[in-house]
Amino acid sequence: MATVLTAVGGAALAGVVSSDPVASPSFNGPVYAVAYRGDTVYVGGNFTSANAGGKNVTRTRLAAFNARTGALLDWSPAADANVRAIAVDGDVVYAAGDFDTVNGTNRDAVAGLGATTGQLTALKHTVLGQPSALVVGSGRLYVAGRITAVDGTPRTNLAAFSLTTGALDAWAPTTDDTVNALAYTTGRVYLGGRFHKTNGVSSLRLSAVDPVTGVLDKTLVAKPVSQVFALAADPAGVYAALGGQGGRAVAYTRTGEIRWTRVFDGDAQAIATLDGVTYVGGHFDKACTTSNNGIKGVCTDGSVPRGKLAAIDAQGNLLEWSPQANGVAGTRQLATSAALGSISAVGDFTLVSGAARKRYVSFGGAHPTEGAVLPANDYVASYNFDTTIADGTFDDGSGHKHLLRAVTRNGGKVTLAAHGTGQALTFPPKCTGATCPRFVLQAADTADLNPGSRPLRYGATVLLAAAETASGENIMQKGYSTGGGQYKLQVDGVSGKPSCGMGGKDEKIVHIARSRESIADGKWHALECRRTGPTLSVVVDDQVKTSVAVPIDLAVMSNLPFSVGGKGVGADNDQFHGSLDDVWIHIG
Repeated sequence: MATVLTAVGGAALAGVVSSDPVASPSFNGPVYAVAYRGDTVYVGGNFTSANAGGKNVTRTRLAAFNARTGALLDWSPAADANVRAIAVDGDVVYAAGDFDTVNGTNRDAVAGLGATTGQLTALKHTVLGQPSALVVGSGRLYVAGRITAVDGTPRTNLAAFSLTTGALDAWAPTTDDTVNALAYTTGRVYLGGRFHKTNGVSSLRLSAVDPVTGVLDKTLVAKPVSQVFALAADPAGVYAALGGQGGRAVAYTRTGEIRWTRVFDGDAQAIATLDGVTYVGGHFDKACTTSNNGIKGVCTDGSVPRGKLAAIDAQGNLLEWSPQANGVAGTRQLATSAALGSISAVGDFTLVSGAARKRYVSFGGAHPTEGAVLPANDYVASYNFDTTIADGTFDDGSGHKHLLRAVTRNGGKVTLAAHGTGQALTFPPKCTGATCPRFVLQAADTADLNPGSRPLRYGATVLLAAAETASGENIMQKGYSTGGGQYKLQVDGVSGKPSCGMGGKDEKIVHIARSRESIADGKWHALECRRTGPTLSVVVDDQVKTSVAVPIDLAVMSNLPFSVGGKGVGADNDQFHGSLDDVWIHIG
């Protein structure tokens, strides 16, 4: 059964795989590597038998089975030591690891195998070192690990072979320490590991090189905080699984800016993407509700159970998917199949979702449920200020008819300014004293503007100069901290740092997520507040800046109007003094 993925505001974006495992074989030893080829799954590790349908069958560190039924296939090459990595290209399955022989024939650390026959290809080299990662692309098989030479030719932790001839390729970038992971996209091979330099240039733990020349791509500057164990990549950037104090899953842009971070109480060792969802595996037991953790990885601001497996949406929100695997080492690698809508996880676990799944598990159903009725528009209010229905009244683009009407004091007014292809509002200038002009826009209270305890997102596009900051400037607000609770977005202090605030209907406090960076620089910025379950985050230009824990049952049920540009028109209304555009509210 597929599960509809609900992002932080409730929009159905894609299908997250079911948390119920599908039928699959089990193995009597660790499984380190997994890859798909059509309906077939290939695995490698340190096992000597597989169990399918209650029957033990000899499989020596390599095996294959049907991804849909779990039926073990006849494919049964045998390696004499650990298989640590697998990659597939056309009719060939490539394996790398600690082995000296495959099928009783000399194959030092790297081998090619027929995808249906299991017979060795002509690929044969002497590798000095221990390869631990493979990826194919640009007509090459890329190999990484701790490597010093291939066939007597120096190589420094990286090498490549022709997919056509099997010959050692001239591609030879270098790193100053182990490369644990590879990922390929057009024009780039991403490298992740323990290294500090690539090609002699500082490139802390994550870098990208040209797939043909091996030249370092200096436009990627990411600098992960700890060792990178696994990578995945797509046109938007690269995803990294990190160890260190606890563990982290981090999404980077192509230039290395952090798009989002999720923190766990143990190493993240595997990462893969499918249909807009990022899946993470490791030896963690919990996911932290914020990006803060302490000694031994303990989540300092609260946590939720995520035994060895977790899923994250495209905005970095932790999803409810939680199969709960056991074991210490946990999940070692993940693979996904877009064609099947499934993911595979391998490692050292023996139970997943309460069912026996020894060292391999698969989950399917990553497509929206057939026949499901999805909301056409979950934006309960949306204002671009390009359309007015009367002087000073602005239409609601969401279709819910929450008209914004002007409320003024002391001659306060807004001016219209060009922004993009439309217009923005510029609020009254900075002023002190009881007679200062004040201006806010308000929509009457209605039930659909109250999120209760449901997921909530709201935001605006903001232009604010350093000279326009004050002790506090309110961008948008619904309710107060007493009498039904509130949610708000504001800019705090003369430093101009945006913050998100929420208080529950039964609380006397307001939970604040405040960015550490100012937006008062005279440039437009997209600000967003996100509340999902026990977490409230402030997002600036699509990057999560700060997250704080909130009560999971926090509910806002205010009967007060929704206000833009200030919380009212009294003397202490926290008047906004910059320009606003594209104000919106999204409730699940």
